[in-house]
Amino acid sequence: RPESRVWTVMLLLGTCLLYCARVTVPICAVALSTHFDWDKKQSGIVLSSFFWGYCLTQIIGGHISDQIGGEKVLLLSASAWGFLTVLTPLLTHVTSAHLVFMTSSRFLMGLLQGVYFPSLASLLSQKVRESERAFTYSTVGTGSQFGTLVIGGAGSLLLDWYGWESVFYFSGLLTLLWVYCTCKYLLSEKELIIPIDYLMRGLSISKQTKVPWKQLFKKAPIWAVIIAQLSTASTFFTLLSWLPTFFKETFPESKGWVFNVVPWLVAIPTSLFSGFLSDHLINQGYKTITIRKFMQV
Repeated sequence: RPESRVWTVMLLLGTCLLYCARVTVPICAVALSTHFDWDKKQSGIVLSSFFWGYCLTQIIGGHISDQIGGEKVLLLSASAWGFLTVLTPLLTHVTSAHLVFMTSSRFLMGLLQGVYFPSLASLLSQKVRESERAFTYSTVGTGSQFGTLVIGGAGSLLLDWYGWESVFYFSGLLTLLWVYCTCKYLLSEKELIIPIDYLMRGLSISKQTKVPWKQLFKKAPIWAVIIAQLSTASTFFTLLSWLPTFFKETFPESKGWVFNVVPWLVAIPTSLFSGFLSDHLINQGYKTITIRKFMQV
């Protein structure tokens, strides 16, 4: 139980830092547009390029995590996106094609972060009892709002005081520190080693483990979950990407640490409560599918 609590806290921090790195560009969008002389269309290309990469590694990330362990995939991807975040401001001084570089950088960031939640789902499904899974996942998932809250507050202040580069350094260095602490204190040296042949086995799909895609996509509940996720993600990421720009343009005198903090401050308690309520209803004997429908509504 103590180990479970530590892992839950560390995974919550990991999700928090995932969103700290993800929201750096939206927070700095106006400053970047001014610095690199981008118009609204060019800024939109940079903001959207993250999701081009993000959608490509979801399924493969979950499959590899099932084969070699979700914690290994989490730490590998976090190490990579942490370094990328730190290097981004430095590399802008090397190239003159800033739009191409930032678009490519965000695309790569999407590829790296796309494996996180599938890996998290794989890890929790193997390590957490079903009766505690909803609350644990919602607790860890609260890191997404918490991370947006942290970078919204601290990032806005850093942006005003030290410039947009400091936001990237802050987020990237914290991610690398989290990876170091997780490796040092929660995993043994044996668990950190991933042989190449073991990784290749994770990449391959045998006939015994082949997913029956045709049968799955004939099921109405699968499409219900896909549409629900599509609806949630489209609204959430529209707000996440464009809210800072909207406030800067519509209310130029407003404080960034206010409008970048308030929405996510409200989201944290509701996310935690939803997980607690789901577990409570499951333990009371309600069907999981009924609870899922209720929570989505």
